[in-house]
Amino acid sequence: MEPMTAPTEGLPDVASLSFEQARDELVRVVAELEQGAPTLEHSLALWERGEALAARCEEWLVGAKRRLDQARGAAETARTTEA
Repeated sequence: MEPMTAPTEGLPDVASLSFEQARDELVRVVAELEQGAPTLEHSLALWERGEALAARCEEWLVGAKRRLDQARGAAETARTTEA
């Protein structure tokens, strides 16, 4: 029996993905998990990839929120100093 190829083999490193890329791949991983993977090992690999993708998406969202908060703070400071 030949070893199965890991479901995440050949995929890009999660840390290199944009928010949109990570989100889209996460959607695909969830859909595949919902359909039922052929083996437990395959399911576990998909689950681990999904967890990593979800964490990457959260990193992007936290970073975006931080940037928005900084921009709002700068705008508020500019308004206060102009008054």
